[in-house]
Amino acid sequence: MKSLLKALLPLMLVSCTGGTAIPVGTDVRYWGGHIKDGSRMPFEPGFRTALNDNLSNQTAPLLLGSDGTYVWSDAPFAFEVTGKSIEVDRKVEVVKAGETLADAYRAAARAHFPADGQLPPAEFYRAPQYNTWIELMYDQNQEGVLAYARGILENGLPAGIIMIDDTWQEDYGKWEFHPGRFPDPKAMCDELHRMGFKLMLWICPFVSMDQYLICREINSFQGFLHTADGQPYPVRWWNGTSAVLDFSNPQSAQWFDGRLRHLMDSYGVDGFKFDAGDFDFYPADALAAGGDVPGWEQCSLFVQLARKYPYNELRAGWRNAGQPIVQRLHDKAHSWEDLAKLIPEMMAESLMGYSFCCPDMVGGGSFETFLSGQTDQDLIVRSAQVHALMPMMQFSLAPWRVLSPERYAAVLKAVKTRESLLPYIESLYAKAAAEGEPIVAPLEFYFPHQGFASVKDEFMLGDRILVAPVLEPGTSRTVVLPQGRWKADDGTEYAGGTHRIDAPLDRLPYFELVSPVQD
Repeated sequence: MKSLLKALLPLMLVSCTGGTAIPVGTDVRYWGGHIKDGSRMPFEPGFRTALNDNLSNQTAPLLLGSDGTYVWSDAPFAFEVTGKSIEVDRKVEVVKAGETLADAYRAAARAHFPADGQLPPAEFYRAPQYNTWIELMYDQNQEGVLAYARGILENGLPAGIIMIDDTWQEDYGKWEFHPGRFPDPKAMCDELHRMGFKLMLWICPFVSMDQYLICREINSFQGFLHTADGQPYPVRWWNGTSAVLDFSNPQSAQWFDGRLRHLMDSYGVDGFKFDAGDFDFYPADALAAGGDVPGWEQCSLFVQLARKYPYNELRAGWRNAGQPIVQRLHDKAHSWEDLAKLIPEMMAESLMGYSFCCPDMVGGGSFETFLSGQTDQDLIVRSAQVHALMPMMQFSLAPWRVLSPERYAAVLKAVKTRESLLPYIESLYAKAAAEGEPIVAPLEFYFPHQGFASVKDEFMLGDRILVAPVLEPGTSRTVVLPQGRWKADDGTEYAGGTHRIDAPLDRLPYFELVSPVQD
C-alpha cells in the first residue's frame, strides 16, 4: 500500500465521487482501452467511451500515457479525455512508472500481463495464413477448399495455415463436417497436410436451439446461460438466435473441448478459429453457473479455453495479454478508409499486450463489401504491403483471381519482402515471448517526446525498422524519420526529418536505422 501511495502522490491524483480524475499535462497523450478506437489514438480532448462493450475486438482495462503513467482496473470503466485531465467513472490504479510511453507499457506488462515465455506455432508468422471466408463465404465446401489450397501453391504463394470458415459444420453446436458439403473430410484433411498446410476450423460458443438432443444434453448440467426457470437464455447474434455456452461451468468447457478433440482425433484438424465471445453475447439478466459472471469475464474464459489449442485465433479478449494466443483485428471493409485503420489499430493491439496479432485479411474481411464483385486492385496490393511487415499476414480473397499480372507480382514481392526479413521478425517474436516487448509499436514508443505521438501511417517493427506503407491511391508519400541515419529498402540513405519519396505500386517503403546519430 505504501508503494502504491508513493506512486500516486506525484500525479496529484484527484478523487471525485465514485471516480478518479487524472491530471494530464499539455503535451501528454494517451492510448488504450478498445482496440477498435485505435485510429483515434492518442486521444484528443472530447473523446469518451465505456469499456463494458468490447466493440467487436479486444478490450483492455488499461490506459498508457506518453509521460510514463498507466491506468489499470480489474473491471471495465468509462472515461473522458478533457483538455486537462482524464475523468474516470470509478476508482482505478494509477501508476507513474517513468517518463515515456515505453516506461508505462513495460511497467503495466510486468504488473498485470507478464510474458509467459511461450510462442504460438511458427506457421503463424513464417508464411502467410489463408482463410476461405471471402472466396466461399456461406458456402464452405470440400471441393472449394481444396481448389483454394491448390490455387495458393500454383500461383507461387507458400503453404501455411488454412482456415475453413463458417458453414463447414452441420449446425451451430453440432460440430461435425456437413456431409453434403464435405463428403470425405478425412481425405480432405490428409490432402491439405500433404500439400504442406495446417488446418484450422471456425467455431463459436453458440448452439442452435432447435438442436434438441444437443441442447438437452448440455442443459442436463446447466451448461448454458439460462433464465430463471432453468431454460437456455436465447441470445441474438449475427447469425440468428441461439443458446450460448456458459464457460463458468467447467462441464460446458469439458463438453466443448470434447467436440473439438473429436475433430482433431478423427480427421486430423490442427486447431480452431474461436469467433464471437463478445461481451454483449452474455446479457446481464442471464444466469450463470458461476454466479455473477459478467460478459467480459465470460469472454476471458473463452480465450483461456482457446489457449489449450496451440493453433488458435481470436477476435475478442479481456485481460488475456502476455500469452501465446493469436488475436486479429475485427473485419475490415474493402476500402481505403479501412486500410488506413490497420496501422493504428495494430499499434493499439500491441500496446495492450497482444503481441501476436494479425491485421484481419488482405483487402478486407467484411464479405458484404465484396458482394458487388467490384474490387480495387491497387487497394489489394497496398493492403498486402501493410500486412507484409506486421506480426502476421492473412489472405482470404484470392489475389491471383482478381489482380492483373503486374499487380499480382507486386503482391508476391511483398511476401518476398517479409521472407527476407523473417530472421529479424523471428527475433522479435522471441523477445515478445520472453520479455513482453511489442513486435510493432508507434514511433513514440522508441523515439519519445520528439513530436511523433500522432503519426498513424507509419510503425516501428522492433526498434530498428520503420515501415511506411502507402495507404491511399497514388505512387508517392511523405515519410517522417526520427533523428539519425536511415537506409531505405531501395538503398537510399536519409537523415532524420520529413521526406517525399516515390512509392510505385510494387514498392513497400521501409527504413532501417543505421545510426542513431545525425551526420
